[in-house]
Amino acid sequence: MYGEVWKWAGSFRNSEKNLGIKSFLIPLQFKQLLDDAKFWFDSKTYSPDEMAVRFKHELVSIHCFPNGNGRHSRLMADLIMEKLYGEPFFTWGSSDLVKENDKRRAYINAVKKADNHDIQDLISFAKS
Repeated sequence: MYGEVWKWAGSFRNSEKNLGIKSFLIPLQFKQLLDDAKFWFDSKTYSPDEMAVRFKHELVSIHCFPNGNGRHSRLMADLIMEKLYGEPFFTWGSSDLVKENDKRRAYINAVKKADNHDIQDLISFAKS
């Protein structure tokens, strides 16, 4: 599943991509996201579903790695649901989101809506 990922696993990207923030900002933004998530959790700012999906969306927006950011961010949302809230993993459309198909298009559209501060479609997709 991850193939060539293991050559750079655990290292933030150091080049610019057409997605994500400037590479030199990744450690700072990642730390800020972790601090925000701790606040969201401690203060019960969002429901478990919304907290996990907001974390996923912010993480994928940072685009920490050269590849695999969507898979990584979905895994993190699932772990938030399981480890912090004792809830089951999301189903993420019950489909392979790596290959181009209708489910991937729906997922990308939901991510783009979340980019514009409309998170509900992404939450719905996560639970579909």
